[in-house]
Amino acid sequence: MIDGPFFALTVVGVLGTGLVAGVFCAFSAFVMRGLTALPPAQGVAAMQAVNAAAVRPAFMAVFLGSAVLCAVIAVVTFALWPRGAVELLLGSALYLFGSFGVTAAANVPRNEALGRLRPGTAEAAAYWPSYLREWTAWNHVRTVASAAAALTYVLALT
Repeated sequence: MIDGPFFALTVVGVLGTGLVAGVFCAFSAFVMRGLTALPPAQGVAAMQAVNAAAVRPAFMAVFLGSAVLCAVIAVVTFALWPRGAVELLLGSALYLFGSFGVTAAANVPRNEALGRLRPGTAEAAAYWPSYLREWTAWNHVRTVASAAAALTYVLALT
């Protein structure tokens, strides 16, 4: 079993990646479905407001903090190669690539494109269905990756 400061890092890693998984799961399970039910102008405006609210300290501390923590766990794991090293490295990779990386490569560019549109325009209405479909598909990936990262960190602790 992992012990000492590395145990604490891993427990915080479980908490951070699990919290992020929960946020992403909420979007996949009901937030995006609710936005889909709105007329395009209202859905676009609501999602723009959500995107603006997401980059505030409360969420960013958990999301970015978890990425930094996963990177630290990976580096320390390579240096010390403790029991559970494979699970620790897998958990770090799942979060860093499947959650943080997908966010940067897939979700953020879609958010930025949506943010440039005025909600009541024909252009926004035309973009909205593909935004919903693509953003949500990538969000499913982020959800699974974050939850899997938390699970693999838990397995490393056992």
